[in-house]
Amino acid sequence: MSSPETHTAVAETLAWLDRAVIGLNLCPFARAVRAKSQIRCVLSETRDPEVLLDVLCDEVRRLLATDVAQCETTLLVHPQVLTDFTDYNDFLDVAEAALESMGCAGVLQLASFHPDYQFADTDVDDVTNATNRSPYPTLHLLREASIDRAVAAFPDAAEIYEVNLRTMESLGAAGWQTLREQCRRDAVEPAPGPPGG
Repeated sequence: MSSPETHTAVAETLAWLDRAVIGLNLCPFARAVRAKSQIRCVLSETRDPEVLLDVLCDEVRRLLATDVAQCETTLLVHPQVLTDFTDYNDFLDVAEAALESMGCAGVLQLASFHPDYQFADTDVDDVTNATNRSPYPTLHLLREASIDRAVAAFPDAAEIYEVNLRTMESLGAAGWQTLREQCRRDAVEPAPGPPGG
């Protein structure tokens, strides 16, 4: 049976995409893809990591079989499994191995987002961790060719990480908390559309 939380998980994730990833320009490439409706956001309600891996593999096959003009990238939101960041982090190795066994090396890339995301050598409450803190555990499938094109079109791509750290430090913990609350509200009463979309 679905929990009430899962009904808003996709809406809140898309609000986070609009307000944080695009709104704070954490990923300069996301705006155009979102504006063209080329992001597939999928909800998995499983509580079983093995089932989640099957769902991920299904989404890999679907993305590979879909024209890039129709779907550029996939977000797989899974609010009821791998909620512990350590478990989630361990699962990433399994997921990467699955992609490699499917022949996706150099074709697809897996990015990771989690409510408790923590970079190595940072404190748990370091606000810079928020660059990868999504409302729910989320696996992100990206096409390598699309990444290459985006990087080629963005002359300062190597500086994105440093710029993001400065953005989060300027926003601060209180600013991040306010943004998160706005995403929760947007999930209940959606905003008209993505910023600048």
